Amino acid sequence: MKIVSLVLKYLPEHTRAVQLGVEAVPGASVAHDHGDGRMLVLIEDGEGYAVSDSIIGVHHVPHVMSVTLAYEYCDDALEPEEA
Repeated sequence: MKIVSLVLKYLPEHTRAVQLGVEAVPGASVAHDHGDGRMLVLIEDGEGYAVSDSIIGVHHVPHVMSVTLAYEYCDDALEPEEA
C-alpha cells in the first residue's frame, strides 16, 4: 500500500474546477479544502495505476499553480515474501 498527501495552491475562484480535476485523477480525493486557495489531496495506490502517475496527473489539473508533497507512506517492505 502506498499513500501520499499533497498540498495544492490555486486561485480561490477556481476551487470547483480544481476539485473536479483532482477527483478525475485515479486514486486521488480531496481530503480538505481550506477555502483560500489551498487544498489537501490524498492519493492511494490501486489496480492499474501508480501513485507517481496520479501525482503527475494532479500537477496537470487546470488552474493548479503548485503541488507540494506533504506526506508519503509505503508498507511494501512489510509484505510477507512468497516462498
